[in-house]
Amino acid sequence: MQIADILRTKGDTVEIIAPDRPVSAAVALLVQHRIGALVVQAGDEVVGIISERDILRLADKDAARLAEIPVSRVMTRELVVGVPDDDIMYVMEILTKNRIRHLPIVAGGRLVGIVSIGDVVNAVRSGLEAENRYLREYVQGVFA
Repeated sequence: MQIADILRTKGDTVEIIAPDRPVSAAVALLVQHRIGALVVQAGDEVVGIISERDILRLADKDAARLAEIPVSRVMTRELVVGVPDDDIMYVMEILTKNRIRHLPIVAGGRLVGIVSIGDVVNAVRSGLEAENRYLREYVQGVFA
């Protein structure tokens, strides 16, 4: 299974925020959309990602300034990205190795989606359930 398969099911909608917006605006978007990360985009260029973890670290240091500090000061700039053709097990390894929970997906230099560790785990689980069902049916057919 590939990331493109997840995106076909999940869709390609990605919530974004501009780097000059206040962190409080990022919080509002995360809560509104019930998501854990926003891609930070300046025009058409992806410049980073801001996650719940980034915001919690800031809140621990300076919660009173969430409405003043721009997203650009808190976001992760060294972005790890995937492509639609990436194998799902490879992506699971990337997420685990880098200790991240969200992976922007790019194709042709353009943002085409985002997957979370939850999306990947659900896809793997579904694949294993289907394989298990086929194997049970095969064994039952052979020994019936």
